[in-house]
Amino acid sequence: MNMRWNLDALYTSFDAPEFIGDCRKLDSKNEEYENFAESLPAGGNIPELLKKYVALRSEITALTEKLICFANLSFCADTNNAKANSYIELIMVRQNRTSLADVRFIKWLAASGFDPETLRGTSLEDCIFHFEELITKGRHILDDQTEQIISDMKLTGSSAWMNLHNVLIGSLTGEISTANGRSEIKPISQIRTLAYSENAETRKKAYDAEMRAYRKVEKAAAACINAIKGESITLARMRGYASPLEMVLTKNRMEKSIIDTMFAAIKEYLPCFRAYYKKKAKMLGLSGSLPFYDIFAPVTTKAQSDFTYENAADFIVEKFSTFSRKLGDFARNAFENNWIDAEIREGKVGGAFCENLFAISQSRILANFGGSYNDVTTIAHELGHAFHGHCLSNNVILNTSYPSPLAETASIFCETIINKAALKEADKETSLAILEADISSAGQVIVDIYSRYLFETALFKARETAPLSPEQLCEEMTKAQIASYGDGLDEKVLHPYLWLIKPHYYNPDWNFYNFPYAFGLLFAKGLYAKYTETGSSFTEKYEFLLSETGKRSVTDVAKIVDVDLNDINFWKNSLELIKEDISKFLDL
Repeated sequence: MNMRWNLDALYTSFDAPEFIGDCRKLDSKNEEYENFAESLPAGGNIPELLKKYVALRSEITALTEKLICFANLSFCADTNNAKANSYIELIMVRQNRTSLADVRFIKWLAASGFDPETLRGTSLEDCIFHFEELITKGRHILDDQTEQIISDMKLTGSSAWMNLHNVLIGSLTGEISTANGRSEIKPISQIRTLAYSENAETRKKAYDAEMRAYRKVEKAAAACINAIKGESITLARMRGYASPLEMVLTKNRMEKSIIDTMFAAIKEYLPCFRAYYKKKAKMLGLSGSLPFYDIFAPVTTKAQSDFTYENAADFIVEKFSTFSRKLGDFARNAFENNWIDAEIREGKVGGAFCENLFAISQSRILANFGGSYNDVTTIAHELGHAFHGHCLSNNVILNTSYPSPLAETASIFCETIINKAALKEADKETSLAILEADISSAGQVIVDIYSRYLFETALFKARETAPLSPEQLCEEMTKAQIASYGDGLDEKVLHPYLWLIKPHYYNPDWNFYNFPYAFGLLFAKGLYAKYTETGSSFTEKYEFLLSETGKRSVTDVAKIVDVDLNDINFWKNSLELIKEDISKFLDL
């Protein structure tokens, strides 16, 4: 079975006439869109103008997606591909040109007084939610001159601070002693991977090296985070939002009451996770609570390299088919038609991701398959994202963008299918390995994410008054971790510098880029609980839910399967599934 993807459905090469032709066509369509946006009348036949917008913006979206995805996927498969890298920049310039025309159109629509509800029963009925979102967004857009100033100033403001942080972390090294007593200088990224080492002394040395390294750049990093968060507070106020959090919630189509309810449920279940961490400490031979550097310590090496790629494909297709034939057939098609690049090779980026290509109704998945069970669940996870894209593919392309809280729905659901199936077939030692990996991951998404949410909330509140020193930032991070982990971790050995190393704090467009992960995990778990209650009749509702994620609020998407996101019992039912796994782990 081929372990490299085929991108020919996009383009055969950067020199292909189709690629060159689409670059020119995009330039032409952008010019047409700019002229359209600049000549919008104060009155006129608004529905007819909206029809033209949908046709033109859809074509631009499809062209841009094909071009940028081909360049990105080509680069990720081979980071030495200079032509791919150069085209990424060229197409991003074209995207910026489209964005400027978008601003003019959105401002016009918001000022027109047009009610999208009047489009019901017309050919544009499917785009009502899209236009409602644009109108809401338009109310927070400032005048052209101010928007231009903001855009220009961000280049030397938050974007520059973010780049400085990238440089600081990218060049940061630490000194760590080796088994033979010598010292080695290693990049901080390599030192952090030692947290997964089977050797306890190695994990402790890596943690100490990490802490020493961060102290070298803490003042510079503090300047970065203070500048970026300060700018976010200013911009939120200028755009008429009560806070940066309100701005994020609006973008994510959800109300604050939902995350308040979710975190209230999480607080009730924190003792379950703390019991897991304390049990893990005992398994590692420790008498007290778990030190932070042992959070990722393996408790078993069972089932680390049992799978060939062909076995993995068969396993995934078989288990997906137990949920629905449609999901199983979809996965089989992805494997057989080379949608997945799973080969480990020099020059290829690490990690895993899925790129949904709505312009051609396909997806591409990048993974690095080494034969472990974790590699199998990773591919299943990414196939979930691809299936989400498949369910959205019959929509107008403008209705295929879904908010971050819903982004992990299908991926976590598919991962859960695989894990539940694997546990049924596993012996005791293998079950322990599967459960430990799953609970450890859930702990990061639930317990650690909660601590990060608490930290960022405190950070924004304090930053409204004055910048925070490195010592204050470390203190706030430590307080958040104690509130979240409790006695599950040793209070004397936490990670006060997570504010420094986590990149989402430094991206001005990623404020509160934490709660969507907790939401995604628990929402998917809750859907799986509904599936276990109702059986096969749930599959059709589930697929319809995925197909609607681009054109409804988070609340209305949940209503499709009769879920009230402000009902704490829904979140508790999701957490019960994780609690059951923790109980099994403790018993084993």
